Amino acid sequence: MRKYLGTVLVALLLPVAACSGEKEPSAKDSPPPSAEEIAYYDCLEKKGLKVEISEGGSPRLEKTESVEEITAAERACASLLPEPPERRATARELSDARNYTACMRAEGISWFPDPNPVSGEFDTLSNDQVAELKTEHVDVLAKCRRGKGQ
Repeated sequence: MRKYLGTVLVALLLPVAACSGEKEPSAKDSPPPSAEEIAYYDCLEKKGLKVEISEGGSPRLEKTESVEEITAAERACASLLPEPPERRATARELSDARNYTACMRAEGISWFPDPNPVSGEFDTLSNDQVAELKTEHVDVLAKCRRGKGQ
């Protein structure tokens, strides 16, 4: 009797434990499409692509056309897409980026910029500066990357 009691208790408590957690997110939990997204998908339809509405209410392509047709329509309608949200760096990524800047400056590259405080990217580097880093400061780049800026 005792050996079955443990099995019965587990069988009775398992469904309660499984139901007590947070529910899994689904497409229905997503926000509705923005006006820009709707305009973009309307444009794709006008270019001949088939658009379906997902379970969560978001438009998406059926992808029944060729890759060339899809690519051409997406290029033609690209200006209607909203800008993607800026990626937020984690605290660790920001710290690593700041350490990388400190290392680059300590190695004599005084003009090396501070990282973007939101994304952690070095988005203020010009193409000329990137070219200079890759041609004249390869050893410093390698040193600071290896130590992750430390």
